Amino acid sequence: MTGRLAGKVVLVTGAASGIGRATALRCAAEGARVALFDVAADGLQETCSRIAADQALPVTVDLTQPAAVEAAVTQAVEHWGRLDGLFNAAGGSGRSHGDGPVDRCTLEGWRWTLDLNLTTIFLVCKYATPALLTSRGAVVNLASVLGLVGGDEDFATHAYAAGKAGIIGLSRAMASYYAPQGLRVNVIAPGLIATPMSRRAQQDPAILARLPQLQPLTGAMGTPEDVAAAALFLLSDEARFITGAVLTVDGGWTVR
Repeated sequence: MTGRLAGKVVLVTGAASGIGRATALRCAAEGARVALFDVAADGLQETCSRIAADQALPVTVDLTQPAAVEAAVTQAVEHWGRLDGLFNAAGGSGRSHGDGPVDRCTLEGWRWTLDLNLTTIFLVCKYATPALLTSRGAVVNLASVLGLVGGDEDFATHAYAAGKAGIIGLSRAMASYYAPQGLRVNVIAPGLIATPMSRRAQQDPAILARLPQLQPLTGAMGTPEDVAAAALFLLSDEARFITGAVLTVDGGWTVR
């Protein structure tokens, strides 16, 4: 590794698994000290076990609870004395709570899914931004290709799509507003990535058979490390002149 984040402190949400874990590990490998947020304590400890003890601060927190998020961000900033980067990966599917096509999406499914995928991003950004303004740092928020393009019958979770589109709108508004203060805000929009959240798709022969059409670059799912590499770039000083961008990491999904 090249030490591209040496001397920096990065907060990663959703760090207990998948893209959040991969990004936390990559940031630490590149020299960052990392604050790791997730509600899943066991997964969080597993992530931390792969990072040097003096580089990791695990914080078990429910990111839908405003007071808990404020306290967790305060703990991270006070522990490390600064904050240079934020990667918001926390989120997930609302199918089991009633998300679906808009005519069948339940109110519970709508509210639960928006809380998990959009309100969490808002809350972490709200409480982390003061420290990031001090360091003239960087925010990278994780959206989805479904926040950019419509999904067909295999991907008809309309609350999820609305939440991911909301992340893009929030991020670009932040990028515009905070640019004069030196804070960069960008978005990554992944396609199908082999994570615990995409297990349904990974086990569906029909979706697997569609991968050459959906993601023609490889004809396969991406890996969490593919997204982590993009996040590393956007968090690093190499992206110092980039803000408001939506970087698709999707194997060609959105170009078709």
